[in-house]
Amino acid sequence: MARALIVGCGCRGRSLGERLLAAGWAVRGTSRREAGLAAIEAAGIEPALADPGRPDTVLDLVGDVTVVAWILGSVQGKPEELSAIHGPRLDRLLERLVETPVRGFVYEAAGSVDPILLARGHEAVGAAAERWSIPVSTLFVDPSDSSTWFDPLAIWTDTAVNAITQMSSEAR
Repeated sequence: MARALIVGCGCRGRSLGERLLAAGWAVRGTSRREAGLAAIEAAGIEPALADPGRPDTVLDLVGDVTVVAWILGSVQGKPEELSAIHGPRLDRLLERLVETPVRGFVYEAAGSVDPILLARGHEAVGAAAERWSIPVSTLFVDPSDSSTWFDPLAIWTDTAVNAITQMSSEAR
């Protein structure tokens, strides 16, 4: 059974996790705070405490993971934390994923985070894909843009599920 790790398992992450569970995946979702774990567990997702600003806490969770979904396009925090999460901390995680069973990475590049930071993260993910032959997918759908999309969360979730499913089948 394929397992996905959703880093940033808030509302969108839980929606993605529920869809993956329905498709037969095992799903683990992270929160930086203990308080977030209950909502993850209530969605049927295995909860895990991890901080994307500390890549080792995420790497501790990937021993049985096929695809990592970095759902942090709307993460909140201090500017320097957000810069690190979409910059050097993401770089470090991507470098270290090569040494794990992870065979795909999904990056959320739309949301409330500064678009410059999201573009920087997207570039890092693309560079990792080239350098280490890691299959990647970037989500550009902004689920909060209800003026463009009829049901933006459904479109976002469909896009994420399709990317993860495709990576899993390519890894076989």
